[in-house]
Amino acid sequence: MDFLPNWPLALNTMTIFGLLLILGALGGYLAHRFPWLPSITGFMLVGLLFGPSGLTVLDDDNLAKSKILVDIALGLILYRLGLSLNVLLLRQQMTLGSMALAESALTFITIIGSLWLVNIPIAVAALVAAIVVSSSPAVLLHVAHEVRAAGEVTETTKTLVALNNIISFVAFSALLPLVQFSSGKSWSDILLLPTYRFFGSLVLGCLVGILVYFLTHRTREATQYRLAFIIGAVMLTVGLASVLNLSTLFAPLVLGVVVKNLEQEDIVSQMQFGESFELFFIVLFVSAGANLHLHDLVVAAPIVVLLVFARSLAKVGGVVAVAAATHGSLEKAAARGMLLIPMAGMAIGLTRTTAELFPDKAASIGAIVLGAVAVFETIGPPLAAYAFKLAGEAGKATGHAAPPAPTPTATEMV
Repeated sequence: MDFLPNWPLALNTMTIFGLLLILGALGGYLAHRFPWLPSITGFMLVGLLFGPSGLTVLDDDNLAKSKILVDIALGLILYRLGLSLNVLLLRQQMTLGSMALAESALTFITIIGSLWLVNIPIAVAALVAAIVVSSSPAVLLHVAHEVRAAGEVTETTKTLVALNNIISFVAFSALLPLVQFSSGKSWSDILLLPTYRFFGSLVLGCLVGILVYFLTHRTREATQYRLAFIIGAVMLTVGLASVLNLSTLFAPLVLGVVVKNLEQEDIVSQMQFGESFELFFIVLFVSAGANLHLHDLVVAAPIVVLLVFARSLAKVGGVVAVAAATHGSLEKAAARGMLLIPMAGMAIGLTRTTAELFPDKAASIGAIVLGAVAVFETIGPPLAAYAFKLAGEAGKATGHAAPPAPTPTATEMV
């Protein structure tokens, strides 16, 4: 009976996509039953439950087949993040650049020192430190809507978050030679791979960004095609980066930065993807949860707690220190620092990159970083609400009173 399927069944990418969506929707629904629990945490918990460390519905082979779906989700996230980097604002407020460099450097040094104290190898500690320099913009945006926040702190923190993620990627790339040396890679890989991936991704993002800017502005009257141009550009960038062995994280981030800063009228950069693209974000976080190994997570729990404390202190302390040195408002600086604490999309992407480049370090780094992501996305919203009140910007949004904020979606929480 050759017409019958082989057993056990080998799931294809389409089936895995549907399975991840259904499981993610269930996790999100259960998370909504607890007002303090973000949907992202629900997605990750259900991924852990049905992943290799749980019921093994999603085994390692199935997770490998979902890679293209995760790459698309990360490409969309990082493109949107790139749109947050306003170069004009940086020129007008030079202190922002200094603030980003200072708090990122302090975070990096603090995390390396903290992990070294608990006997984490220096190569692993350095990679984790580079990854957790990154911040998530989504809690900032969602809570700002919820409390009707508007003002200088709200706007400048968006730029700081974008700078955080760029610095994180640059630091990660700079550390690759050290980690490759510790893993016994050849000198050609040690010297050429990071250079090729960084500058190649930079050039690719710039070229596609210029192309999409030209196309959207030459066809500005046909607004119905703008979304197709943007999604096509993101998909093209991610696809070419994969084919050319470049970074599928940095290239779409550069794409967003180029589109934002070439525009004069915000024709494209203000576009929203719509609820349908929520699906890919659900896939991202269910997959992230499934890639957690329960034993490694339990073992890493004390380290995760240490990392959460050290990173939070460094983020707030770095921003406050620069504000004190430049005679800025310490309350506003503390608020900015707290808004930088949430962490998600870039951290997950760099953790996946680490697993691809250094499989021997994947389990330890994944347990630490993904465990920290779950904690930061849980404590992030209440911290952000307090930060807006501290800055005096809660309730300052113009217009009519905002309706109650919707339950945070995966897109908003990235």
